[in-house]
Amino acid sequence: MQREDDRPRSEDRSASPVRLPVVAAAPRKPRDWRWQIRNAVTSVDGLDRALSLTPAERQGAIVAQQAGLPISITPYYLGLVDRRDPTCPVRRQCVPVADESVEVDGDLRDPLGEEEHEVAPHLVQRYPDRALLLATDRCAVYCRFCTRSRIVGNGGGAASLEALAPALAYLRAHPEVRDVIVSGGDPLAMATDRLVRIVAALREIDSLDTIRLATRVPVTLPMRITPELVRALRPHHPLWIMTHFNHPKELTKASLRACTRLADAGFPVMNQTVLLRGINDDAETLEALFRGLIRARVRPYYLLQMDPVRGTGHLRTPLSRGMDLMAKLQGRLTGIALPKLICDTPHGRGKVPIGIDTVVSRSPGRTVLRTFRGEEVTYVDPPSGG
Repeated sequence: MQREDDRPRSEDRSASPVRLPVVAAAPRKPRDWRWQIRNAVTSVDGLDRALSLTPAERQGAIVAQQAGLPISITPYYLGLVDRRDPTCPVRRQCVPVADESVEVDGDLRDPLGEEEHEVAPHLVQRYPDRALLLATDRCAVYCRFCTRSRIVGNGGGAASLEALAPALAYLRAHPEVRDVIVSGGDPLAMATDRLVRIVAALREIDSLDTIRLATRVPVTLPMRITPELVRALRPHHPLWIMTHFNHPKELTKASLRACTRLADAGFPVMNQTVLLRGINDDAETLEALFRGLIRARVRPYYLLQMDPVRGTGHLRTPLSRGMDLMAKLQGRLTGIALPKLICDTPHGRGKVPIGIDTVVSRSPGRTVLRTFRGEEVTYVDPPSGG
């Protein structure tokens, strides 16, 4: 179990884009990703030793350890947590609270309807041209807002190729599926050889154009992005990395190095930020995050309305909040730094882009638009006929 003096000191934590404080360099051993996973905090006692827990956090941790979404926090990610401040934006993402036991209207066990749309063991298809392969149930850190809290960390671990054989057979038999997202759990928390075997098996399916690896390890375990991992995966391009930075505090030197290593090796890196109440639901925080990401060649892809996972009402925002934030960011951020606001509709009916309210009025041949400055401008259609 990790002790406070074992936490990586952060040369790894110092974030150049958001100017986090620079402190002493990490000892060599904690830079190994396997050491990080072995020494992750996974218990109430471990959290108690590392942090000054509030009563709500202690109660949440007890419930999580007994029956809820498991606790696992790498020493690296725990090193980003303010040990005395329960409102710390990193702490609120990874430390359980008692509110996780509270269900509110709209909560769902399986908000994206993945069980309903399972077409083979470990394979979910909600769209005609893409599918989701659930390769493992393990993550380096269990985020408290996880959309798959019903299954992650349940003891199964990484799926073998034998277990994935029906899913691979389905993909071979359905060439209309052109894109596969490998997720879980976190596939990059798997051993390299196991991950490469899965990717290689997918790459042998001629009808697949792209393979995406959905991972949070650049955020929670950046030392996992090793030269060895990159070399092993490169022969199977095109591979896209879909990651999840949610707050500028996560843009550390170590995380930025991981993203740079991926980009230098030809992996497009896309980011899906989850909108979280009291963590990143203000324009200044999102602007700092998105600017920091594009400096690292990571494209802000989605700003996701948080899925209505059971027990996460305390972390969700109203849908209108995301619309207001996007209106504030429009025109203040370059287009490459501005993600789409997306709501993944309940029961697995698919993602819906949420637009900001820019159309003031319509009449035949004319549309009045509102600019980011609040000005109203008339756009005139070309003459019809011809």
